[in-house]
Amino acid sequence: MARTVGLRFRQAGKIFYYDARDFELGVGTYVVVDSAHGLAAGRVVIAPDQVIANEASSAGDMKPVLRIATDDDIERMEEMKEAASNALGKAKLKASELELDMALANGEFDLEGTQFTAYFSSAERVDFRSLVRDLSRDLGVRVQLLQVGDRDRAKLVDGFDICGERLCCSSWMTNFPSVSIRMAKEQDLPLNPQKISGVCGRLYCCLTFEYEDYKALRGTLPKVGSLISTPAGEARVNAIDFNREVVKLYLLEEQELVEVAAIDFQLQHGVTIRPMELVRKIEDPLRIPETRLPRPRPERTGEPRPERPQRGRMPHGGVRPDAAPPETTAAPERGERRGRRGRGGQGAGVSPSQPQAGQPRPEQTPRPQQPAQSAEGGDAAKKRRRRRRGRGRGPGGGEGAPAGEPT
Repeated sequence: MARTVGLRFRQAGKIFYYDARDFELGVGTYVVVDSAHGLAAGRVVIAPDQVIANEASSAGDMKPVLRIATDDDIERMEEMKEAASNALGKAKLKASELELDMALANGEFDLEGTQFTAYFSSAERVDFRSLVRDLSRDLGVRVQLLQVGDRDRAKLVDGFDICGERLCCSSWMTNFPSVSIRMAKEQDLPLNPQKISGVCGRLYCCLTFEYEDYKALRGTLPKVGSLISTPAGEARVNAIDFNREVVKLYLLEEQELVEVAAIDFQLQHGVTIRPMELVRKIEDPLRIPETRLPRPRPERTGEPRPERPQRGRMPHGGVRPDAAPPETTAAPERGERRGRRGRGGQGAGVSPSQPQAGQPRPEQTPRPQQPAQSAEGGDAAKKRRRRRRGRGRGPGGGEGAPAGEPT
């Protein structure tokens, strides 16, 4: 059975598994192996007795460890790093002369110095065959160019980010996590990609570090702006401070802003928060409204209940002595009423004795009685009325003047 050992060729790089054979290898030991880019010196990060899971499909796919690295191999490895830095400068200058749209990130030599591998990134496909040909002629070695992504380019270049710390991908992170804008939204961060992106131009990898904690804490707390029921009455969730793990509530009755620790909130309400809408729907119908509560009856005494006085009338239908007397007016006679109807200068249907709207009612006094008209005066008035009615009719129509009277 093969003894598996895990190696790394650069800090925070991918782990490659090899067959340790009979070598006694511990963590930190440098060994020489045959890699995809020639001979290389790698550092043991997983000892043979510490391997739990092997990425290789079978023992036959693993290459064997050639030897344990000596001091000369370590010195040779440092010399090749300096030579790779000089060769990378020449490659960048040559790429600018050929006007190639590519960014060279890093380069490395193998342990023997016979192969140079350069890594570059580009937004579009680039024809770099002329660059490989010129570099091979100038350096006198075999040249290989490999294209990488933006995150791999930042990992190879190394540097510091806005937090002031060294890049996580270059210092300790071996794999790139999957990051989405939803993680920033869950942590109440600005959704502007320019403010939450690293030097590589992609979303911060550190957004995934505390995402699960934020998600778990938010799942046990109510949403901002929701109404909840508390022992102090109804309250509105004003904000949630995830760094301090504090919930800010606004009490509606007291009109006061209070802070409650998230752990106390969870102990009081549990893992499920009942919204105010649910409380009103279930609990309110069970509560007895104030209108249905029995009113306290007054204590009965031996004294009789006093009678309520009636307004404007006496108990037996009479008029109270302090009530104002009704106004009395004398009714006009029949002839007087007829004279009022025929008078001009008055509005139709309005008697001169009636006050206009908005005017005070004058006191009415009885009119003096006029002597009754004689029978002859009444007949003359009837004739005059007939003549007036006959004037309004056309020729040949209706009634004419009475016989024997002039027209």
